[in-house]
Amino acid sequence: MSISKREFVLGGAALFVLAACGGAPADLEHVASGAAAPAFSVIDATGATRTLADFAGQNVILEWTNNGCPYVRKHYDAGNMQAVQREARERGWTWLQVISSAPGEQGYLDGPGAIAQAQTDQATVTGTLIDADGVMGRAYGAMNTPQMVMINGEGQIIYQGAIDDKPSARPETLEGATNYVRAAWADMDAGRPIQVTQTQPYGCGVKYET
Repeated sequence: MSISKREFVLGGAALFVLAACGGAPADLEHVASGAAAPAFSVIDATGATRTLADFAGQNVILEWTNNGCPYVRKHYDAGNMQAVQREARERGWTWLQVISSAPGEQGYLDGPGAIAQAQTDQATVTGTLIDADGVMGRAYGAMNTPQMVMINGEGQIIYQGAIDDKPSARPETLEGATNYVRAAWADMDAGRPIQVTQTQPYGCGVKYET
């Protein structure tokens, strides 16, 4: 699948959010959209080791999450994230939550805690990856929660960044928002290159181990 190299960057409000969160750690990698998704090997909430190779040939969505982040809560408490997850399942996509919060930091959950949180949120996910040392998050350049990465069956990143174009924790901003995951699906359904392949993520900074 060919994809556009166009980057769409959110406006000043998103940059303000990043500044408020203290910016990105200096050791984050940068992976361009269109490139191969970085390999990973991470324990999931059930204690099983999950690797990117396990999902070879599948379309995958990675969702960086933090259950204590108000930007994440906006999407879950309103049922917005769950609706996108259900649509992903209907489309045959694999959905993996990723928790890169370090132990003792906001959003960190152990396996049982992550399973309980997914049940509380009524999340429709294939699994939750516990990236407590932050190796996976840093490899993907994950800066914020929520942050999304879409990977096609060839292992190529086809979209990465924000879930939508409303960098706010206020639930009322969901109305009229452009959801970038759905926009990518619409392009794929129409047989055209994905028009927006990368956006500026917004939300709480990922609480990496220091």
